Order: sequence, then structure tokens, then C-alpha cells
Amino acid sequence: MTGIVIVSHTPIASAMLSFAEHTFGVMPERVKAVDIPPHEDTKASFDRVMKAAYGVNTGNGVLILTDVMGATPANVASKLEALGPLSGLNAPVIVLAGLNLPMLMRCISHRGDDLEELAQKALAGGQNGILRL
Repeated sequence: MTGIVIVSHTPIASAMLSFAEHTFGVMPERVKAVDIPPHEDTKASFDRVMKAAYGVNTGNGVLILTDVMGATPANVASKLEALGPLSGLNAPVIVLAGLNLPMLMRCISHRGDDLEELAQKALAGGQNGILRL
């Protein structure tokens, strides 16, 4: 099962995970939220994201979902992805920015897929979830 880490500005990551728990009726396995508060040292943020990635990793990869490209949560997550084998995870990491609820629901529903396939489904779910009503 692919691990999922939600990394976002406080309190979005925790709120997203609470939404998933509400929607699915249970807290999803191998999914963690990391809220990044304003003015937190990026080293502290990185350490918390790394700990969460280790916590969800089963060796099948870790998908990190962040809110805004170029903001601290995405930058911290990207540093973990850039480490590659040096992260010590012994599993690939993919980071996607632009998190929305349809993307998260798609990820949780398809966690049994391999990491690359899950990332593609997450992107499609996020894009297809944006509709004009």
C-alpha cells in the first residue's frame, strides 16, 4: 500500500485528514497530516514531514500532497523527494501540489495502486473535481 502524507499550511492538512475520516467512516491507514505553521523553521518542518513519511512507508512509495506550489509546505516536501535514496526511506517519493478534496479522496480510494499510477489518478481526480456549477 502506498503511504500518503498531506503537507499544508495550518490547519488545512489536519482538516483534510478529518474530512477523509468523516467520509470513509474510519481514519485511513497509512495517511498522515503535517500542518506547517507560520514562521516555523524549515528544518523543523522538514523533520516533521520526514517523520510522517517514515510513519506511512511500507516500501511501496510515499505520495506527498501539498497545497500551493512554491510555498513552504511544497518546498519542504520537495526537499524530501530530491533526497532520493539518501532519505533512507528505501522507497520512491512523489510530491503533488494543488491539493483538493477530490484528489485526496481518489488517493485514499486507490492506495493499493503502485506509486506512479496513484499519482496519475490523484492528478486526474484533482483536475476532474474542479467544475463550474
